[in-house]
Amino acid sequence: MNNLFTARIARILSLPERGVDNTLQLLDEGCTIPFISRYRKERTGALDEVQIAQISELNDKLKEIVKRKETVVKTITEADKMTPELRKRIDDCWDATELEDIYLPFKPKRRTKAQIAREQGLEPLSVIIMMQREQNIESAARRFVKDEVADVPSAIKGAQDIIAETISEDQRARQDIRSAFSREAVITSKVVKTKADSEEAQKYSDYFDFSEPLKRCSSHRLLAMRRGENEGILRVSISADDDHCIDRLKRQFVHGFGKCCTLVGEAVEDSYKRLLRPAIETEFAALSKEKADEEAITVFSENLRQLLLSAPLGQKRVMGIDPGFRTGCKVVCLDAQGNLLHHEAIFPHPPKNDRALASRQVEHLAEQYAVEAIAIGNGTASRETSDFIKTLHFNNQIDTFVVSEDGASIYSASKTARDEFPDEDVTVRGAVSIGRRLMDPLAELVKIDPKSMGVGQYQHDVDQTRLKKSLDQTVESCVNSVGVNLNTASQHLLMYVSGLGPTLAKNIVDYRRENGAFTSRAQLKKVPRLGPSAYQQCAGFLRITDARNPLDNSAVHPESYGIVEQMAKDSQCTVAQLIKDKDKRSRISLQRYVTAEVGMPTLTDIMKELEKPGRDPREQIEVFEFDKNVKTTDDLIEGMELPGIITNITNFGAFVDIGVHQDGLVHISQLADRYVTDPTQVVHLHQHVRVRVIEVDRKRNRISLSMKGINS
Repeated sequence: MNNLFTARIARILSLPERGVDNTLQLLDEGCTIPFISRYRKERTGALDEVQIAQISELNDKLKEIVKRKETVVKTITEADKMTPELRKRIDDCWDATELEDIYLPFKPKRRTKAQIAREQGLEPLSVIIMMQREQNIESAARRFVKDEVADVPSAIKGAQDIIAETISEDQRARQDIRSAFSREAVITSKVVKTKADSEEAQKYSDYFDFSEPLKRCSSHRLLAMRRGENEGILRVSISADDDHCIDRLKRQFVHGFGKCCTLVGEAVEDSYKRLLRPAIETEFAALSKEKADEEAITVFSENLRQLLLSAPLGQKRVMGIDPGFRTGCKVVCLDAQGNLLHHEAIFPHPPKNDRALASRQVEHLAEQYAVEAIAIGNGTASRETSDFIKTLHFNNQIDTFVVSEDGASIYSASKTARDEFPDEDVTVRGAVSIGRRLMDPLAELVKIDPKSMGVGQYQHDVDQTRLKKSLDQTVESCVNSVGVNLNTASQHLLMYVSGLGPTLAKNIVDYRRENGAFTSRAQLKKVPRLGPSAYQQCAGFLRITDARNPLDNSAVHPESYGIVEQMAKDSQCTVAQLIKDKDKRSRISLQRYVTAEVGMPTLTDIMKELEKPGRDPREQIEVFEFDKNVKTTDDLIEGMELPGIITNITNFGAFVDIGVHQDGLVHISQLADRYVTDPTQVVHLHQHVRVRVIEVDRKRNRISLSMKGINS
């Protein structure tokens, strides 16, 4: 086995060692997760993207532990305190918390009470007291009264300080308190009295006097409390039963009933309150925050995946409308490739109310640019604009779609938008983004920072490095699962293709601009700095429509072209004929083509591709309409059933747009007629649903909805 951690990772993840070892090798060679999961199934044992990502993450964690071990060993060795037994404990340890416990007694620290007492020569006295055999401890302590030790009580107090620190650094003691916190820790939140009546504090009113067992505290509640704490509105603490914890420590360290035992008992209490409890509370605060972060990041990543994989309209001529009242609606016309052909403003709404002129403008543009679909942003004046468009008369059937505007303003002011449209203002760029989102959500949304897309939960409160890594991984996975048109893809989209990145993506776009459209995947080898390794990683995910070789428009990797050509030859036809002729494909015996390098997983994937070359895994888009009679919260009546669109999913429920400019919440308990633990098992982003209004809190602007007992 080539990797140090293979056996350990395989055991932790319950995966075969061979698959783990080969995966680690491929990762070390610079292969990406999408490439490994799609094109190296024989080597990994058909591990999926999630499993490969877990292997990669665990490998990184173990590498970090190795680095930390080196620091620990070096520090202890330099202090001349290393022993063979201690070295073995460190070598055998693979738990980060346990490693820190081993290191704690040797860790360089600031000048503590115990350190001062040691400098005063009181360590031998602490040993005597700890042994709990001395009958006359005052007499024993008198020997240590000298220099800075003024009297017997000072000597005993100094010795107790040493004992307290020793107990706090004892591995078993720390583990005992950890166990107690793990079982019974309670998280408590109190409002800072001076802030209780302030306006900014009101959103945290649920946590002004809040308490619940830590292990039952959901991630969104914990993150809300920690945000309130960071803003200086709440005080948050984690505690266990102090008496119970002190009793546990006394059972470990106090042996008998004499004076020394009493002194050790006092030191135990001091150790717990002054050193152990704060340390373990800090540890549990960090662990619970980490767990909450992980849950929130998982929710965010899953929502992002669903958003990016939203159903595309495809290459159609689209009119994009960014609606507005006072400033009018910005209208753009795009060709089937998303290029801007025309833009102008219309004013069908107050204060101008120029509906007649606006009607003529839109009808004329629809005819002039042969518009096939209209995309309307879901922001201000969205409903009014949709209603207006539905009153118009077009020569052909034109479907109207409402598109999420989340992040469009971020894009319109970005460098990417300025580079694309240097001569247009932000309103035009925003309308273009809305139109393009309808055509291909993935291609457009990759240009926007995921945190601006409106699908996260406490996204600014979680670990930003981990969040970025997870979101980047999600974007990469989505882009590669769909595949990318090599001749129409933007630089932004190309940079997420396996093996490319920003530099090679730019080089591809520059090459395309100078030499025209790519006619084959092999041409990629002519792109500057795109070497054999990058070509191997990216080629299978790039598509060329109308290529000379039909396989260039499929997910079949160029390294497997020879196999398909052999299949065609054996079937006495061309590759193109093989793709078209189902009967010919059904007569192929895959076993004939198995080699030492190519097994059944790859051959099965090839046959699936030949069935539907370059198939898009995304769903078909559907037209949606809000209830015509409901436009504001004033129109809502408890008990009414309405159509809606899922706009965001959290671990406590789903938010639904019902067309009143304020999303309603379907709490997890209201999602289905059965018990639901994970909302994503029931709903997905942009899903069309029917909901029932169960409460409208107009004061707090909250709408409660239910999906129970409704056939959506």
